[in-house]
Amino acid sequence: MLLVDRVLGNRLDDDFAERLHHLEHGGAVEWLLLPAAELARRRFRALTSQGSEVAVALPRDEPLTDGAILLLDAHRAIVVRVDAERWLRLTPLDLAAALELGYQVGNLHWRVRFAATAIEVALEGPEETYLARLAVLGLDIRIETRIVQADEAPC
Repeated sequence: MLLVDRVLGNRLDDDFAERLHHLEHGGAVEWLLLPAAELARRRFRALTSQGSEVAVALPRDEPLTDGAILLLDAHRAIVVRVDAERWLRLTPLDLAAALELGYQVGNLHWRVRFAATAIEVALEGPEETYLARLAVLGLDIRIETRIVQADEAPC
């Protein structure tokens, strides 16, 4: 198992781009695919695209980002790739539904972002889990739902 305790740089940095390009042509770049929600974590274990086990233990002030280089030597590289974050857009059909939705989402401690007429919930699990919880609360018939990608602007 490889222990990573610092980020070397980013794959877009000029200092690393050529070396990574060369390794990539030789099939020696391993990708550590992470959901966006995992970037805030500082200690975790994961498997790379080629099955290498990596233990990450970063200092609090060391940011983990898409393209972060965790290992780079003459024979291989390990680079972080962030999985596209998906959001569940919840648009209430009336004011009463909006107030209850805001209250319930807060109580559930779901990670949200706000749009003009909707609340968007980060999908950190299966979409069905979120929809089932809304149904139990009786909100499923009082809101419209739609999946949006991380790069899609809030409404």
